[in-house]
Amino acid sequence: MANEKQGGLMFNALTAGSKIVGNITADSDFRIDGTIEGELNCTGKVIIGEGGKVKGTVNCANAEIMGTMEGKVTCSQQLNLRANGKINGDVITKTLIVEPGAIFNGTCSMGTKAQEAAAPLKR
Repeated sequence: MANEKQGGLMFNALTAGSKIVGNITADSDFRIDGTIEGELNCTGKVIIGEGGKVKGTVNCANAEIMGTMEGKVTCSQQLNLRANGKINGDVITKTLIVEPGAIFNGTCSMGTKAQEAAAPLKR
């Protein structure tokens, strides 16, 4: 896992070929190009790159999924499912954007329910 600086902002990155099994807490944005099995709690944005895979639970402010997510995603703000992205599981978010070509198999809750579920993320 690398801690990178882009444009003066800090973010974390899990590079391709890397795998983490367990729970992760991040106070800055987190990019995943490897594999995570477990729970990721992030106060910023989570990006799952095209080769990235998460199996478990993601709790964040915003998310952009270009890879594969299996499990539950809770976003207090916005989730973008890109054309190459795939979600198998449940989504709770304020706003959901799904591009043509994306795959989403599961349930989605938006609005008040999403805000209540995301409340514990705010610090």
